[in-house]
Amino acid sequence: MKVTRISALALSLAAAPVFAADLDLSLTNNSVKGQVNFFGAQNDIQLGTGYTYRDSRRHIGNVDFHAQGRTSIGNLPTTAGVGLKGVFYDERRQNVDGGAVGLGGFATVNVPDVPGLSFSGSLHYAPTILSFGDSDDMTSLELRGSYRVIRNAEVFAGYRYLNTELDFAGSPDINLDEGVLAGIKIFF
Repeated sequence: MKVTRISALALSLAAAPVFAADLDLSLTNNSVKGQVNFFGAQNDIQLGTGYTYRDSRRHIGNVDFHAQGRTSIGNLPTTAGVGLKGVFYDERRQNVDGGAVGLGGFATVNVPDVPGLSFSGSLHYAPTILSFGDSDDMTSLELRGSYRVIRNAEVFAGYRYLNTELDFAGSPDINLDEGVLAGIKIFF
């Protein structure tokens, strides 16, 4: 039985590049995240999924769906998207779980004077009506600076903030994931 699960997982990981546009791996001091996006910046939509493991036995999954397009900010070429980010978490230490579907978007600004350099950011917010389980609301923010070292790979550094307010009276917010991050992105 275990061999079958391992074989299925290995086949799934081997097949991922066939269906993916990019694979993103990032680390903070307390977490590791993998993200697969299925369409490139040239497409009109973006669909992605990710998984984060935090050292406090916290599991976080996400599914992203955005309409995207090319535009410019000033004279800087930009890819922007507007859509939804679904976040689902299981916090075993505090025995809470839940999630939310946040509305928001992202933008990636390329710097033509420095080929390969780009800056990106994303922000999504889910109010109470779009939250479920033990969550009352959720905020997701990520900021990055990236440099494409070769045609199909880039390195990046930035900051990630994922916060939820619990729906119990008097409960504090939980930072599901927060910190300075570094990682690589591989394009297929």
